[in-house]
Amino acid sequence: MRRPVALRLHAALATMAVAAATGVVLSMPEAAAAASGATGYATQNGGTTGGAGGQTVRATTGTQIHQALCGRASSSTPITIEVEGTINHGNTTKVSGDSCSTAADKIELKQISNVTIVGVGNGAVFDQLGIHIRESSNIIIQNVTVRNVKKSGSPTSNGGDAIGMESGVRNVWVDHATLEASGGESEGYDGLFDMKDDTQYVTLSYSTLRNSGRGGLIGSSESDRSNGYVTFHHNLYENIDSRAPLLRGGIAHMYNNHYKSLNESGINSRAGAKAKVDNNYFEDSKDVLGTFYTDQAGSWQVSGNIYDNVTWSEPGEDNNPAGPDPQSNTTVSIPYPYTLDDASCVPDVVSSTAGAGKGLRVSDGNCSPQTPTPGPSDPTPSPTDPTPDPTDPPDPTDPPGGTNLSIGAGSDGTSKADGTSYGNVRDGDMSTYWSPAGSTGSVSVKWGSATTVSKINIREAAGSEGTIGSYRVVNHGTGAVLASGSGAGVIAFPAVSLEKITFQITGASGTPKVAEFETYAG
Repeated sequence: MRRPVALRLHAALATMAVAAATGVVLSMPEAAAAASGATGYATQNGGTTGGAGGQTVRATTGTQIHQALCGRASSSTPITIEVEGTINHGNTTKVSGDSCSTAADKIELKQISNVTIVGVGNGAVFDQLGIHIRESSNIIIQNVTVRNVKKSGSPTSNGGDAIGMESGVRNVWVDHATLEASGGESEGYDGLFDMKDDTQYVTLSYSTLRNSGRGGLIGSSESDRSNGYVTFHHNLYENIDSRAPLLRGGIAHMYNNHYKSLNESGINSRAGAKAKVDNNYFEDSKDVLGTFYTDQAGSWQVSGNIYDNVTWSEPGEDNNPAGPDPQSNTTVSIPYPYTLDDASCVPDVVSSTAGAGKGLRVSDGNCSPQTPTPGPSDPTPSPTDPTPDPTDPPDPTDPPGGTNLSIGAGSDGTSKADGTSYGNVRDGDMSTYWSPAGSTGSVSVKWGSATTVSKINIREAAGSEGTIGSYRVVNHGTGAVLASGSGAGVIAFPAVSLEKITFQITGASGTPKVAEFETYAG
């Protein structure tokens, strides 16, 4: 048996290198990198779709994020904001407009709706600057890191929460996020994921919360019981003192989470709250479930959990641990479908999927991480995109215009060289690439539903231009050859509806390096 955790560890955070680009917010023709759809309670109350169907823009500063929000036609006009780089106090200023209400010391999503914020490229890091949601609805935050947000000390961010929600918030999905601090309240840090004052229908999925005194809460006081309907699944809570989460009133569903080094307490159900706790893995922790620090009890329904080296305190007037043999004392009805991984594999699955920069990988419900294959979205094209003349046949040498359908799609292929990835051909980044294991091979782009394609653009990485010799373009579903020839570049063919298109390299002068496999409807 391993020794129980006795002291809180102030683990040093790894330094994350990100490119801090500059420039104005640009209208982008490609789809965002968001996964295919919300899960848990965020699917209820009409669902959570964020900025789906709206314009997609790129931002590399906090000011540009605010400009994107304020530049919309209205406060409810859908928008997806792709973020790359480090967002901090130095590049975040207040922006005014009829469709926004922003502030200089945080990313403020206030009195708005239908917004997606998603990290892309080399990553999005919100450094000492929180994301705060007020009086808003239908919000998606995905693939971002928020770190070291303080409520006191220097710098100060409103409330001190990494992600905080309050005042009539509805339908928020936070997915594949990394939320971290460097200590507890005495060091100036507050909660990582807080919901207060009538916040409902929220899901936190595939995220990492670590190195903090407080993981998060639902309800700011024993009387703040208007919050709830919150799902937590496939998250890692590591080196957290308490509040994983603290639940006051309402209903929460926790399943397939990995709780590691909860140093004082974990899921704290109190003040009439109900927690459904399914197939989680609790490890090297203390008092992982119960009612703590109050005489106003909550309740729980438990099944399938594993308690690995968990210690339990003695019951007292303000202390009611569920263990050492946790039993259900209520029942909770869950209105949405979900599939449970076995608790024994949760540490491995969560390690492979939870947090930013994990490729939006998810579990298939059978203990096997999978890369999602979202359907193509339909963002607003840039005003600078050319309008094709229907009487002018396509010229294979013309640079393609319109939406690159590969962004946000799936990919696979034949054996790849070490250090390369199929996903590198659809990430919009010319510095990453896929190579076959030898001089020939194939790579594919695929979608979850039939997609019309009439042109592709094969772009070779810098230094390898001209390596690709003969090729074939194949409809993977039927085996039909759509085009053949030699050399990379733009390849046009009659429009075809398919779910997977394959670029086969049948001859080359060396090892090909395909940086981008772009696909276009016309």
